[in-house]
Amino acid sequence: MKTVDNKIMITYWLATTILFAASIVLVFAWTPVEQTMGVVQKIFYLHLPVAINTFLACLVSFIASVGYLWQRRQVWDDLAVSSAKMAVLLCGIVLLTGMIWGHSAWGVWWTWSPRLTFSLVLWLLYVAYLVIRPSIESRERRALVSAVYGVVAFLDVPLVYLSVKLMPDIHPSSIALSTEMKLTLLACMVPVTLLSVGLIALRFRLQRVESLNSETSSEPAPPTGVRGSFGGLA
Repeated sequence: MKTVDNKIMITYWLATTILFAASIVLVFAWTPVEQTMGVVQKIFYLHLPVAINTFLACLVSFIASVGYLWQRRQVWDDLAVSSAKMAVLLCGIVLLTGMIWGHSAWGVWWTWSPRLTFSLVLWLLYVAYLVIRPSIESRERRALVSAVYGVVAFLDVPLVYLSVKLMPDIHPSSIALSTEMKLTLLACMVPVTLLSVGLIALRFRLQRVESLNSETSSEPAPPTGVRGSFGGLA
């Protein structure tokens, strides 16, 4: 069974790597250079897919948090924290690529526009989620507090998405793309999504191992006092 799992995993990561390489070729060799921003606009093909997968990671963490509140099963907490870790990583990449893109487009590294502000808040919320967890010793209480926090933190996701539509923002509400740009964007979305899902799954497997080891080490030792008490009669 492990051999089959390993083959599936190798195939998955190999396909992801090949698709990443193909998308990079499309970005730099096939997609036209944007007339206003020039070559730096090509960071868009990483920025947007990563942003969408940030929402995906937050959604998985939210669903897992609801699952724990409903069933009180450790597996849900393991999935929630695994997804939250991925959300922090992805959101950090979104902020970094956004700053590079914004510096070229607007001439500043940062501006407190609604979307940027809510995106930074989203990153901080999930960083705080990961920081708070180790401070709670009881595993059950840690999972419960994290689940409630995970549900509340997700409320910022629709704010990030809707902010540019509901409030004045330096971000454009839509971007006109040529056919080549649209196809390249879709091509980049696939490997970024595969990478995000794969990393969540990998982190989840490691988290499950840690939880199961913790359960084993916390189990009480079998009683030995009976034999000790009557050992002199043997």
